Amino acid sequence: MGYKTKQREYILEFLRSCGGRHITVVEIVRHLQDCGTPVGTATVYRNLEQLVEEGMVRKYVLDGKSGACYQFLDALPEACQEHFHLKCTQCGRLFHVSCDYLSQLEGHLLEHHGFVVDHTKTVLYGLCADCAKKNSA
Repeated sequence: MGYKTKQREYILEFLRSCGGRHITVVEIVRHLQDCGTPVGTATVYRNLEQLVEEGMVRKYVLDGKSGACYQFLDALPEACQEHFHLKCTQCGRLFHVSCDYLSQLEGHLLEHHGFVVDHTKTVLYGLCADCAKKNSA
C-alpha cells in the first residue's frame, strides 16, 4: 500500500467527486491548481499508478495518440464492464453508454458469432454532438 500523503488524499478526493467519470492527469492537475493545492504532474502520475496497483483506480489506454484516463472504482467496480464507451475524436471526451440497442448487438454477437464482448475495451470512435454541431456551423 502507498504512503498516505496529502497529495494522494487530494487526488483521491477529486477522483471520488467525479462519480466514476474517466479523468485525465491534465484534468487532475488543473483541478488541484484551481483549488489552491497544486500537485506536480509527476506526483499525480506516481500516485495514480499506486492507486491502480491497489485496485482503487482503473487505468484506460484507449489509443496510442491520447494519454491514459483514470476512473475511481467505488463499491461497484464491475459497473464499467456493463456498457459501451464512445470517444470523441475531436475533443477527446469519453462517454459511458448503456443502451438497449447496443445490448441487443452484444446479444447478437454472442448468439450468432460465439463472441463475448469485453466492455472494459469497447470504444467506438466518432464525433460527439457538440463537436458535430461546431463542425456543421
